[in-house]
Amino acid sequence: MTAPVCISASAAAAPARQTLPHPRLAPAGTSPYPSFASYVRARHPALLRTARSLTANPSDAEDLLQTALAKTYVAWERIEDHRALDGYVRRALLNTRTSQWRRRRVDEFACDELPEPEPRPGADDPAERQALRDAMWRAILRLPARQRAMVVLRYYEDLSEAQTAELLGVSVGTVKSAVSRALGKLREDPELGLAR
Repeated sequence: MTAPVCISASAAAAPARQTLPHPRLAPAGTSPYPSFASYVRARHPALLRTARSLTANPSDAEDLLQTALAKTYVAWERIEDHRALDGYVRRALLNTRTSQWRRRRVDEFACDELPEPEPRPGADDPAERQALRDAMWRAILRLPARQRAMVVLRYYEDLSEAQTAELLGVSVGTVKSAVSRALGKLREDPELGLAR
């Protein structure tokens, strides 16, 4: 008869799932947990409930428990009475949470007047830039159609005077004079004067 080479994952994990006694029920002088890993496997749910009661966020509770278990692992050999492990880990949880709370920095302070950040030199306010852009488009829309087309092609589409003249079927001189008159009207526009 041959022994099976592969066994299922559930069958392989079955010995690890054995129920360990509660630490208070173990006889004096014996350790109910042969290793740190067996302790963590057996007591993790109860310790996680304790950690969750100390924090508001479940993710923070898991981090807190991990930190406390790391501290317990470092001290595992020094702990004489393994029946008192739950108390040791709970104290580590509480001390770690207290340390986190004390280390927390407060970045916001209550004050009577809200401080406004000083404007940086050379940095424009985006709202003012948008207001100027809107005022510019309203002024351009008030230009005659031919001048408006030349200004848009020349300055917004960044075409040269020759390209603008060719596209509109006029001479370069016509483009120059029409753009000059349009810019003069834009300079005199009262709405743009207020926006500057």
